[in-house]
Amino acid sequence: MSNLPKLNQLLRSQIIESDSIDAAQLLHYAETVSRIENVTAVVSDLRRGVSRIFPGKFGRILDIGNYSEEDSIWEKAILDLMTEEEREEKYLAELRFFNFLRHISRHARPDYYLVSRLRMKTAAGDTADVIHRMYYIYASDSETITHALCLYGRSAFDFTGRSIVVNSLTGVSEELTSSADASILSRREKQVLKLIDSGRKSHEIAAILAISKNTVSRHRQEILAKLQVKNSMEACRVAKTMKII
Repeated sequence: MSNLPKLNQLLRSQIIESDSIDAAQLLHYAETVSRIENVTAVVSDLRRGVSRIFPGKFGRILDIGNYSEEDSIWEKAILDLMTEEEREEKYLAELRFFNFLRHISRHARPDYYLVSRLRMKTAAGDTADVIHRMYYIYASDSETITHALCLYGRSAFDFTGRSIVVNSLTGVSEELTSSADASILSRREKQVLKLIDSGRKSHEIAAILAISKNTVSRHRQEILAKLQVKNSMEACRVAKTMKII
């Protein structure tokens, strides 16, 4: 998964003081939804770095009926059912969703969820259209994410585009497109990243932009956080994929 944005660093590095939801209740909810809606439900615990999977009847269609846990916040067996291009689309959508939430009042962030179209291989050997719904569960401070709930199943409704953000209170949806990618980084951060991509070192960037080396380091860290990657090389690659630079 060479194009997978490294969300681990950002999500796992959060300081979670208190949960807003009981983990056992969340698992029970996911299992119940899996049975009622005939979807595959995945609960990822960001603090422990593990996931519980409830395959449901849809899991049999995907040939993952015995898939129940993962020692990661990523559901690898499900990701393996997609082409590399599909996985790239999925993670670009999640990256756009995460940055969409950065511009929303923190108290309103739990009201939004992501819906994406995916294509997956089935047990029968053909390819199925799958709808992926992703919900972030926040701590009591409405700032840090404690869990992620993903639901995979057949489409119960239609929508335009590949991915949308939905407000669960109002029902209003907004398509996530590449047109919003350019606003993820500030003008100065784009300047810094372009210079990084050209091979410039921090002291050289500081001299060119007439800023301190510490300021360059701060911009570097902010770029990594916003693009959810581990290093500058990945930041340049993701930024180019999203046509930010």
